[in-house]
Amino acid sequence: MAKINWKPGNMIYPLPAVMVSCGTEPKNYNIITIAWTGTICTNPPMTYISIRPNRHSYDIIKETGEFVINLTTESLVKATDYCGVKSGRDIDKFKVMHLTPSQGVEVKAPLIEESPVNIECKVKEIITLGSHDMFMAEVVAVNVDDDYLDEHGKFHLDQTSPICYSHGSYFGLGNKLGTFGYSVAKKKTKKRKKKVAPFFSILFFALLMDITITSTKHMIIMELKLISKMRYRSCPFPSILE
Repeated sequence: MAKINWKPGNMIYPLPAVMVSCGTEPKNYNIITIAWTGTICTNPPMTYISIRPNRHSYDIIKETGEFVINLTTESLVKATDYCGVKSGRDIDKFKVMHLTPSQGVEVKAPLIEESPVNIECKVKEIITLGSHDMFMAEVVAVNVDDDYLDEHGKFHLDQTSPICYSHGSYFGLGNKLGTFGYSVAKKKTKKRKKKVAPFFSILFFALLMDITITSTKHMIIMELKLISKMRYRSCPFPSILE
Protein backbone atom coordinates (compact mmCIF):
# COMPACT_ATOMS: atom_id res chain seq x y z
CA MET A 1 0.00 0.00 0.00
CA ALA A 2 1.57 3.29 -1.14
CA LYS A 3 1.10 6.74 0.40
CA ILE A 4 0.22 9.78 -1.72
CA ASN A 5 1.41 13.18 -0.54
CA TRP A 6 -1.16 15.99 -0.54
CA LYS A 7 -0.79 19.67 0.17
CA PRO A 8 -1.28 20.75 3.83
CA GLY A 9 -4.90 20.78 4.94
CA ASN A 10 -7.28 19.76 7.69
CA MET A 11 -7.95 16.02 7.51
CA ILE A 12 -9.00 15.50 11.11
CA TYR A 13 -12.36 13.83 10.59
CA PRO A 14 -14.95 12.98 11.77
CA LEU A 15 -15.78 16.01 13.89
CA PRO A 16 -18.68 17.03 16.11
CA ALA A 17 -21.27 19.17 14.37
CA VAL A 18 -22.62 21.41 17.12
CA MET A 19 -25.15 24.20 17.12
CA VAL A 20 -23.78 27.25 18.91
CA SER A 21 -26.42 29.60 20.27
CA CYS A 22 -25.69 33.21 21.16
CA GLY A 23 -27.32 36.55 21.97
CA THR A 24 -28.57 38.06 25.20
CA GLU A 25 -32.21 38.75 24.34
CA PRO A 26 -34.77 37.24 21.95
CA LYS A 27 -34.38 39.92 19.29
CA ASN A 28 -30.73 39.01 18.70
CA TYR A 29 -30.79 35.27 19.45
CA ASN A 30 -28.97 33.30 16.78
CA ILE A 31 -27.65 29.82 16.03
CA ILE A 32 -24.55 28.91 14.04
CA THR A 33 -23.45 25.37 13.22
CA ILE A 34 -19.77 24.76 13.86
CA ALA A 35 -17.47 21.79 13.32
CA TRP A 36 -14.24 23.53 14.38
CA THR A 37 -14.69 22.92 18.09
CA GLY A 38 -13.31 20.71 20.82
CA THR A 39 -11.75 20.36 24.26
CA ILE A 40 -8.54 22.24 25.04
CA CYS A 41 -8.25 21.75 28.82
CA THR A 42 -9.70 19.51 31.52
CA ASN A 43 -9.12 21.59 34.62
CA PRO A 44 -10.36 24.25 34.37
CA PRO A 45 -12.73 22.90 31.73
CA MET A 46 -12.08 24.87 28.54
CA THR A 47 -13.25 24.60 24.96
CA TYR A 48 -13.07 26.58 21.75
CA ILE A 49 -15.01 27.45 18.62
CA SER A 50 -13.49 28.89 15.45
CA ILE A 51 -15.61 31.31 13.41
CA ARG A 52 -15.04 33.29 10.23
CA PRO A 53 -15.20 37.05 11.00
CA ASN A 54 -17.84 37.62 8.31
CA ARG A 55 -20.40 35.36 10.02
CA HIS A 56 -23.34 37.03 11.79
CA SER A 57 -22.70 35.22 15.07
CA TYR A 58 -19.08 36.40 15.16
CA ASP A 59 -19.90 39.95 16.30
CA ILE A 60 -22.62 38.78 18.71
CA ILE A 61 -20.24 36.44 20.54
CA LYS A 62 -17.41 38.97 20.46
CA GLU A 63 -19.64 41.66 22.04
CA THR A 64 -21.41 39.48 24.62
CA GLY A 65 -18.42 37.28 25.50
CA GLU A 66 -20.53 34.15 25.87
CA PHE A 67 -22.18 31.33 23.93
CA VAL A 68 -23.71 27.87 24.37
CA ILE A 69 -22.53 24.69 22.62
CA ASN A 70 -25.56 22.47 21.96
CA LEU A 71 -24.80 18.87 21.00
CA THR A 72 -26.72 17.52 18.03
CA THR A 73 -28.59 14.30 17.33
CA GLU A 74 -30.11 12.46 14.37
CA SER A 75 -33.45 14.15 15.04
CA LEU A 76 -31.70 17.55 14.83
CA VAL A 77 -29.68 16.89 11.67
CA LYS A 78 -31.88 19.06 9.42
CA ALA A 79 -31.75 21.98 11.85
CA THR A 80 -28.01 21.45 12.21
CA ASP A 81 -27.47 21.78 8.48
CA TYR A 82 -29.89 24.70 8.11
CA CYS A 83 -28.24 26.74 10.85
CA GLY A 84 -24.89 26.23 9.13
CA VAL A 85 -25.88 27.42 5.66
CA LYS A 86 -28.37 30.19 6.47
CA SER A 87 -27.49 33.57 7.97
CA GLY A 88 -29.34 34.89 11.00
CA ARG A 89 -29.17 38.50 9.82
CA ASP A 90 -32.61 38.34 8.24
CA ILE A 91 -34.30 35.28 9.77
CA ASP A 92 -35.04 33.83 13.20
CA LYS A 93 -33.52 30.33 13.07
CA PHE A 94 -35.25 29.29 16.28
CA LYS A 95 -38.64 30.04 14.74
CA VAL A 96 -37.92 28.59 11.29
CA MET A 97 -36.53 25.31 12.67
CA HIS A 98 -39.13 25.10 15.48
CA LEU A 99 -36.44 25.10 18.16
CA THR A 100 -37.07 26.24 21.71
CA PRO A 101 -34.77 28.77 23.41
CA SER A 102 -34.51 28.35 27.17
CA GLN A 103 -32.70 30.19 29.94
CA GLY A 104 -29.21 29.10 30.95
CA VAL A 105 -27.72 29.05 34.44
CA GLU A 106 -24.55 31.13 34.08
CA VAL A 107 -24.96 32.90 30.74
CA LYS A 108 -27.63 34.98 29.04
CA ALA A 109 -27.20 33.18 25.73
CA PRO A 110 -30.12 30.77 25.14
CA LEU A 111 -29.96 27.00 25.37
CA ILE A 112 -31.58 24.90 22.65
CA GLU A 113 -34.12 22.87 24.58
CA GLU A 114 -34.22 20.05 22.00
CA SER A 115 -30.50 19.37 22.42
CA PRO A 116 -29.62 16.67 25.00
CA VAL A 117 -26.53 18.54 26.22
CA ASN A 118 -26.05 22.31 26.54
CA ILE A 119 -22.58 23.61 27.45
CA GLU A 120 -22.52 27.19 28.71
CA CYS A 121 -19.29 29.04 27.91
CA LYS A 122 -17.65 32.38 28.64
CA VAL A 123 -14.99 33.72 26.29
CA LYS A 124 -11.50 34.10 27.76
CA GLU A 125 -9.49 34.98 24.68
CA ILE A 126 -9.90 35.55 20.95
CA ILE A 127 -6.99 34.46 18.78
CA THR A 128 -6.74 35.68 15.19
CA LEU A 129 -5.48 32.81 13.07
CA GLY A 130 -6.33 33.42 9.40
CA SER A 131 -9.58 32.37 7.80
CA HIS A 132 -11.02 31.82 11.29
CA ASP A 133 -10.66 33.41 14.71
CA MET A 134 -10.58 31.04 17.66
CA PHE A 135 -12.74 31.86 20.68
CA MET A 136 -11.16 30.17 23.69
CA ALA A 137 -13.72 29.81 26.45
CA GLU A 138 -14.24 28.41 29.92
CA VAL A 139 -17.12 26.00 30.50
CA VAL A 140 -19.21 27.51 33.31
CA ALA A 141 -22.21 25.14 33.30
CA VAL A 142 -23.45 21.95 31.68
CA ASN A 143 -27.12 21.03 31.28
CA VAL A 144 -28.23 17.49 30.36
CA ASP A 145 -31.56 15.92 29.53
CA ASP A 146 -32.59 13.69 32.45
CA ASP A 147 -34.31 11.27 30.06
CA TYR A 148 -30.86 9.79 29.43
CA LEU A 149 -29.84 9.31 33.06
CA ASP A 150 -29.92 5.81 34.50
CA GLU A 151 -30.82 4.82 38.07
CA HIS A 152 -27.21 5.46 39.15
CA GLY A 153 -27.13 8.99 37.73
CA LYS A 154 -24.91 8.07 34.76
CA PHE A 155 -25.60 9.97 31.56
CA HIS A 156 -25.81 7.87 28.36
CA LEU A 157 -24.96 10.13 25.44
CA ASP A 158 -25.03 7.18 23.03
CA GLN A 159 -28.77 6.81 23.63
CA THR A 160 -29.37 10.30 22.21
CA SER A 161 -28.22 9.14 18.73
CA PRO A 162 -25.48 11.77 18.34
CA ILE A 163 -24.17 12.77 14.91
CA CYS A 164 -20.80 13.78 13.51
CA TYR A 165 -19.53 15.58 10.42
CA SER A 166 -17.01 14.25 7.91
CA HIS A 167 -15.98 15.73 4.56
CA GLY A 168 -19.26 17.53 3.94
CA SER A 169 -21.60 14.80 5.24
CA TYR A 170 -23.41 14.03 8.48
CA PHE A 171 -23.20 10.58 10.01
CA GLY A 172 -24.69 8.73 12.95
CA LEU A 173 -22.35 6.86 15.27
CA GLY A 174 -21.82 3.12 14.98
CA ASN A 175 -21.47 0.36 17.56
CA LYS A 176 -19.32 0.69 20.67
CA LEU A 177 -15.95 -0.96 20.03
CA GLY A 178 -14.37 -0.64 23.46
CA THR A 179 -14.00 1.52 26.56
CA PHE A 180 -11.10 3.71 27.67
CA GLY A 181 -8.21 1.53 28.88
CA TYR A 182 -9.68 -1.77 27.68
CA SER A 183 -6.51 -2.58 25.69
CA VAL A 184 -4.43 -2.89 28.87
CA ALA A 185 -7.09 -4.11 31.28
CA LYS A 186 -6.55 -7.51 32.87
CA LYS A 187 -8.95 -10.19 31.77
CA LYS A 188 -11.39 -11.21 34.45
CA THR A 189 -11.08 -14.88 35.35
CA LYS A 190 -14.26 -16.74 36.13
CA LYS A 191 -14.28 -18.34 39.55
CA ARG A 192 -15.02 -22.02 39.40
CA LYS A 193 -18.05 -22.91 41.41
CA LYS A 194 -17.73 -25.95 43.66
CA LYS A 195 -20.10 -28.63 42.49
CA VAL A 196 -22.37 -29.71 45.29
CA ALA A 197 -24.25 -32.98 44.83
CA PRO A 198 -28.01 -32.56 45.11
CA PHE A 199 -29.62 -33.73 48.33
CA PHE A 200 -31.52 -36.58 46.71
CA SER A 201 -28.38 -37.88 44.99
CA ILE A 202 -26.58 -38.06 48.33
CA LEU A 203 -29.56 -39.76 49.97
CA PHE A 204 -29.81 -42.35 47.19
CA PHE A 205 -26.09 -43.09 47.40
CA ALA A 206 -26.28 -43.53 51.17
CA LEU A 207 -29.25 -45.90 50.91
CA LEU A 208 -27.51 -47.86 48.19
CA MET A 209 -24.39 -48.22 50.33
CA ASP A 210 -26.47 -49.29 53.34
CA ILE A 211 -28.29 -51.94 51.31
CA THR A 212 -24.99 -53.20 49.87
CA ILE A 213 -23.35 -53.43 53.30
CA THR A 214 -26.39 -55.17 54.83
CA SER A 215 -26.52 -57.68 51.99
CA THR A 216 -22.80 -58.36 52.33
CA LYS A 217 -23.16 -58.93 56.09
CA HIS A 218 -26.04 -61.32 55.53
CA MET A 219 -24.08 -63.31 52.97
CA ILE A 220 -21.05 -63.56 55.26
CA ILE A 221 -23.22 -64.76 58.17
CA MET A 222 -24.87 -67.36 55.97
CA GLU A 223 -21.53 -68.64 54.76
CA LEU A 224 -20.16 -68.80 58.29
CA LYS A 225 -23.21 -70.75 59.46
CA LEU A 226 -22.79 -73.17 56.60
CA ILE A 227 -19.10 -73.66 57.42
CA SER A 228 -19.98 -74.13 61.09
CA LYS A 229 -22.53 -76.81 60.34
CA MET A 230 -20.05 -78.64 58.20
CA ARG A 231 -17.46 -78.49 60.95
CA TYR A 232 -20.05 -79.51 63.57
CA ARG A 233 -20.70 -82.73 61.77
CA SER A 234 -17.02 -83.64 62.01
CA CYS A 235 -16.36 -82.01 65.39
CA PRO A 236 -18.02 -82.72 68.77
CA PHE A 237 -17.86 -79.07 69.84
CA PRO A 238 -20.88 -76.83 69.18
CA SER A 239 -20.71 -73.98 66.70
CA ILE A 240 -20.09 -70.52 68.17
CA LEU A 241 -22.67 -69.10 65.80
CA GLU A 242 -25.58 -71.13 67.20
